[in-house]
Amino acid sequence: MLLSDDAFRNVIDSTPLVSIDLVVSNDCGEILLGERLNRPAQGTWFVPGGRVRKNERLDAAFERLTTDELGRPSNREQARLLGVFEHFYDDSVFSDAPGSASTHYVVLAYALPWAMPDGAHAWPQEQHARFRWWALQAAALSDAVHSNSKAYLSFLN
Repeated sequence: MLLSDDAFRNVIDSTPLVSIDLVVSNDCGEILLGERLNRPAQGTWFVPGGRVRKNERLDAAFERLTTDELGRPSNREQARLLGVFEHFYDDSVFSDAPGSASTHYVVLAYALPWAMPDGAHAWPQEQHARFRWWALQAAALSDAVHSNSKAYLSFLN
C-alpha cells in the first residue's frame, strides 16, 4: 500500500524512514553509482536503493529494490550487510512545497557483487538519470559523489 502525498509528507515530518542502500560492485572492484533525479540528494551520484514499505519484510524489500533500481532481482543472502547508517538531509521529496521538511533515513547498507553476463545492461531510469561504474578512489575524491555514498567505501573489502 502506498501512502497519499499528504500522509507521506506527515511521515517525513514526524519520523525517520527505513531504507536499503545497494553498494553494487563489479569484478573490476568498481562501484555502481547513479545520478539522482529526485530529492533528497538530487543531482548527485549516489548508490541505488530505496525505502522499506510498511509490513514489507526485508527480504521482499531487497528483491523489490534490486528489481526496481537495478533492473534485475537479487536475494538478500547474495549480499553482505555493511552496517546501519543514518542519513540527514535538509530537503525532502516535497521540497518544492511550502514548509517542506528535512529527511532522516536509517539505512541498511548492503554490498552486492554484480556479474555482467554478456554485454550491456539496461539500467532503470526512474530514480537515476544515468549510471556509471566508479573506481573507489575516484568516487572517494569526487565532489559529485554524495558524502553518504562515500561513507560506504571504507567498509568494502
